[in-house]
Amino acid sequence: MTPTAHAIAIPPTRAEAWLLAGITLLALVASFFIATDRLTWFLEVVWAMVGLALITWRWSRFPLTRLLCWLLLLHALVLIHGGAHTYALTPGGFWLQDLLGTARNPWDRLGHWMQGFVPAILARELLLRLTPLRRGGWLVYLVLAACLSFSALFELIEWWAALIYGGEADAFLATQGDVWDTQWDMFLCLCGAATSLLLLSRWHDRQLGPQVLAGK
Repeated sequence: MTPTAHAIAIPPTRAEAWLLAGITLLALVASFFIATDRLTWFLEVVWAMVGLALITWRWSRFPLTRLLCWLLLLHALVLIHGGAHTYALTPGGFWLQDLLGTARNPWDRLGHWMQGFVPAILARELLLRLTPLRRGGWLVYLVLAACLSFSALFELIEWWAALIYGGEADAFLATQGDVWDTQWDMFLCLCGAATSLLLLSRWHDRQLGPQVLAGK
C-alpha cells in the first residue's frame, strides 16, 4: 500500500458510511423479493454485491472519497432497479420513456451511461492513489480506456450468458430488438465517462486533497 492511499481529504463520516451500506443492503433485499426473474436479478445485481463486499473488507485501510461513495450508491440503485424488474420493464424506465418520448424503455441506456459515469471516478481515484500517475492527458486516457474495457467485458459476459442460458438470458441482454444494442452500450459508457471527467474532476480533486494530487 502506498502512502498516498490513506491521504484523502474528505471521506464519508462513519454514520454516513453505514447509511450508504444500509441503503444498498435494503435495496438488494427488497429487490430480491419483488424480482420477476431471479436469474436476471442475480446477473444484474451481483456487481453491487461484490462491490459492497470489497469496499467493506478494505474500508479500514482504504476508505473512499465521499463523492465516490455516493456515486457508487447511485450506480448500485440503477443496477438493482433494473435487476428487480428487468431492464425492458422497469417502472423508472417507462417514466423516462414517457418523459423523453423514446420508442423503447431507456433504462438500459441509462445503466450503460452510468457504467461510464461512476467507474470513471472510481478508476481516477485508484490511479491517483495507488500509482505514480498524476493529473493530465494520460490520466484521462487511461480512465476512459478502463471504462471502455469494462464495458466490452460486460458485453462479452452478456454473450456468454446467451450461449449458456439461451432464451432464459433474453431479459438480461435487454436488446429490445435493437441490432446495434452492443454498440450503443459501449458508446453510452464512453459518453458517461467523458461527462463524469468534465463535470466532477475538480470536485473529486478537492476530496482527494493536495497530498494525493502531489503524489506524496
